Amino acid sequence: MIFLITNRKLACDVGFYEVIQQAIDAGIYAIILREKDLPYDLLLPIALKIKGIIGDSGVKLIINNNIEVAKAACADGYHTNFTRFVNENLSFSGDRGVSVHSLEEAIEAEKHGANYILLGHIFKTDCKKGVPPRGLDIIKIIREHVNIPIISIGGIRPSNAHLVMEAGSDGIAVMSSIMKANKPYDLVREYILSCQK
Repeated sequence: MIFLITNRKLACDVGFYEVIQQAIDAGIYAIILREKDLPYDLLLPIALKIKGIIGDSGVKLIINNNIEVAKAACADGYHTNFTRFVNENLSFSGDRGVSVHSLEEAIEAEKHGANYILLGHIFKTDCKKGVPPRGLDIIKIIREHVNIPIISIGGIRPSNAHLVMEAGSDGIAVMSSIMKANKPYDLVREYILSCQK
């Protein structure tokens, strides 16, 4: 499973919606719409446009951190951080995903009804400069204690994606490399092939 996390500010060469279209065509599993600086009235039209691009492809649309947009867009899922997830009893009929950074958070997220966890960061990444990566062992440890899907994130490339899967991850999430790609379709295909090794 390949999750594409959006960042419209990175999609300079190909264009935001074209990156999304190519990623869908290439076979991604889900899109997490993560434009944290946008309020409801600006985020909702983007969510609805992406939903239109997805069409009947079967790709899931997940909204990051904005439950109101997730509901209004009839999104397939809602994603948030660990603290908000366990402290706020947010009702949502679709999938609920949670970002976690430890075994303890992963166990608690599952107990509170998460449908999947987003675990990171696994490898060194510019998105988390100065913060040591957690490495592959954290995936192996969490895999032994939770039953819900583990989606790994952070510094994952086609060259190392298979290592993440071998460690016990059910899928990967990618933002920067796909959003910046000159040929998003080709890059997503490389990721998929690596995950299938």
